[in-house]
Amino acid sequence: MRTGILSAALAFLCWGLFPLYFHALGEVPALQILAHRMLWSLAFLLIVLTLRKQWRWLEQVRQPRVFWSFVASAVLLAGNWLLYIWAVNNGHVIDASLGYFITPLFNIMLGFLILKERLRPLQWAVIGIAALGVAWLTLHAGNVPWIALGLAASFGGYGLLRKTAALGALEGLSFETMVLFPVAAVYLGWLTLHGDNAFINTASDTTRWLLVAAGPITAIPLLLFANGARRIPLSILGLLQYLGPTIQFLLGVLLFKEAFTSERLVGFALIWGALVLFAGEGLFQRGRDAAAAKVS
Repeated sequence: MRTGILSAALAFLCWGLFPLYFHALGEVPALQILAHRMLWSLAFLLIVLTLRKQWRWLEQVRQPRVFWSFVASAVLLAGNWLLYIWAVNNGHVIDASLGYFITPLFNIMLGFLILKERLRPLQWAVIGIAALGVAWLTLHAGNVPWIALGLAASFGGYGLLRKTAALGALEGLSFETMVLFPVAAVYLGWLTLHGDNAFINTASDTTRWLLVAAGPITAIPLLLFANGARRIPLSILGLLQYLGPTIQFLLGVLLFKEAFTSERLVGFALIWGALVLFAGEGLFQRGRDAAAAKVS
C-alpha cells in the first residue's frame, strides 16, 4: 500500500510540475515541442520494452478494432498535449489546471452519455455546481474557458478509449507514439530542411537536452502511475489525482504571476466545491458497498 501511494503520488507530482519543463522550452514553438515529445518518447519506450522483452502485445494491434481504437486515442492524446503545451507557454497555466480539475466531472458525463451509466442524485448536483462555475467564468471573462474545456474533453475522451483498451499503460502509450511518429518525423524533417529545427539550430545545449528529456519525462510518470494504480484502492487514487492540477494552479499564481481576480476565484471555488462533494460522495458510496458486501 505504501509503495503504491508513493508511486501514484510521484506520478501526479511529476505531472503537476510539467509547467516548469514546458516553460523552460519557451523559445521552441508548441507544435515543435509536441513533435519532439513524440520522437523521444518513442525512443525511450522502445528501450524500456527491449529491456523488459515485452513485445507479445504487437500481435494484438493487428486486430482492426484494437488498431483503430488506438489511432483515435493517439489523436486525442496529441491534441491534449499540444493544447497543454501551448497554454503553458502562452501564460495560461491556471486555465490548464482548471481543465484537469474538471476532467473527473467530465468523465461522469461521458459515462452517462456514452456508457449509459446511471448517475446518483448527488452526482447530478456535482455536475450542476461545476456547470455553474464554468458559466460564471464565462460570464466574467467574456468568453468560454475553451482551454480548460478543451483539455478536459480531450483527456476525458482519451480516458474513455483507454478504459476499454486491450493494451496496458506501457504498451498502449508505446503504440500511440508509434502511430504519431511518422507525422512527427515528417514535420521535423521539413523543419530541418528549412533550417527551423530547434534541436539543431538552437545555441543552447540546455534546450537540446530538454527536448531529448521529453522521452523519460513523458513515460516515467505513466509507469509510476500504472504501478501505483495496481496497489491502492481507487478511492485513494481518485483523491491523489487532484495533486497535479493543484500544483499547476499554485505555479500559475505564485511563480508565473498569472492574473487571478476575485471573480475567477468565485468560479474556481464553485468547481472546487463540486470536487469536494464528488470525492466525499464517492468515498461514502464505496463505504456503503463494502459494508453491504460484508453483510451478504
